[in-house]
Amino acid sequence: MTGFGKQNMAVLVLREADDITTVLRRALDTAPAEERPGLERAMALAAEAGAVPDAELRGRWALRRMASTGYEGPPRTVAAIKALRTAERSLSLLQAVNLSKDAEAVATEAQDVRAAEPDAT
Repeated sequence: MTGFGKQNMAVLVLREADDITTVLRRALDTAPAEERPGLERAMALAAEAGAVPDAELRGRWALRRMASTGYEGPPRTVAAIKALRTAERSLSLLQAVNLSKDAEAVATEAQDVRAAEPDAT
């Protein structure tokens, strides 16, 4: 099985958005009028969550794991990779480096979004 060795597969992203959407759709089919707006909003949120790329989900996970060790610095440093490997001891160095790249992309995107927001003052 290529691509599934320890060096290649560090974090398996599980997606249940399709199953959740199916359950919500069934509920919507039989819902009274007053419940429909809430169920429709829930379906939209499930679809939105299901559209998030795997790399972004891995990056978010890596940032959370780094933070769990008390690390608060940039995600693409030796200290960040060490923090990630401390939090998840089964990660190889290569896996941790690749996850730190995903984490950096997520962190950079979040900074770009904050920078684009108008100043509230």
